[in-house]
Amino acid sequence: MSAVAEPDYIRVCSLDELTVGEAAKADIGGRIVAIVRTEDGAVHAVDDTCTHANVSLSEGEVDGCAIECWLHGSRFDLRTGAPSHLPATVPVAVHTVQVTEAGDVLVALAD
Repeated sequence: MSAVAEPDYIRVCSLDELTVGEAAKADIGGRIVAIVRTEDGAVHAVDDTCTHANVSLSEGEVDGCAIECWLHGSRFDLRTGAPSHLPATVPVAVHTVQVTEAGDVLVALAD
């Protein structure tokens, strides 16, 4: 039986640096990620590049648990990465987020 490897978490920012309902862009080891703090207090991290038009999602609008690409209106679920509005049909990668008791936002990148 093999052990499951624990993900490598990287500190991205502090929780108070994230504005509720807005996306922030973070460079994590060369991978650009959109970090979003939603109104329910959750923090999500997804790849920042829209899978339809190759533009930054962090420049788009956040609506509940979805982020919308500013160029053509594709929407992605922040929890699953699944597109919920055309023209995008390919999901964005979702990364694991932990918030420490000290308020640090940690992200473990998906493969």
